[in-house]
Amino acid sequence: MRVTVSGLHGSGTTSLSRYLSERHGFCMISAGEVFRQLAKEHTMGLAEFGRLAQENPEFDKMIDARQKEIAAQRDDIIVEGRLSGWMVTDADLRIWLFAPISCRVKRIVFRDQIADEKTAELITLEREKCEAVRYRSYYNIDINDLSVYQIALNSAHWNVEGLGAIIDSAIMQLKPQETG
Repeated sequence: MRVTVSGLHGSGTTSLSRYLSERHGFCMISAGEVFRQLAKEHTMGLAEFGRLAQENPEFDKMIDARQKEIAAQRDDIIVEGRLSGWMVTDADLRIWLFAPISCRVKRIVFRDQIADEKTAELITLEREKCEAVRYRSYYNIDINDLSVYQIALNSAHWNVEGLGAIIDSAIMQLKPQETG
């Protein structure tokens, strides 16, 4: 089974993906973690690295191609990233997470160790705007078009276990029934 988990920054995609990976024994690939690692390797902040990626499409395309390649070669995989629902065309289940900006910013401040919420909000909104332009330019994808997803959940309403329970149910419905 191939599952994609996409969503806005701070919506909980990585946490949900880890939960599902552990719960179902699936391998997990995370575009966000790859992006953060590349920014760190280039000694840049996320917004600054995002601008570099906007100037040089090879950064995004490298991450996207690698995720797509790995997903095509494996079964029982969780592919987490903003574009994974679009890139993994043979996914069995595509999930989109969202939450209000105020909720996401609180999570981002904690996760990325940003000094304050106002700074985190400005960085997040700039990064999301930059990404939307890149995705449209590179792949003609409107990141706000959720038509490729079977499930869209507001992660402000549930913790990771609550989200996981909803997705666990969907996965169980999609798995071939074992005969005994």
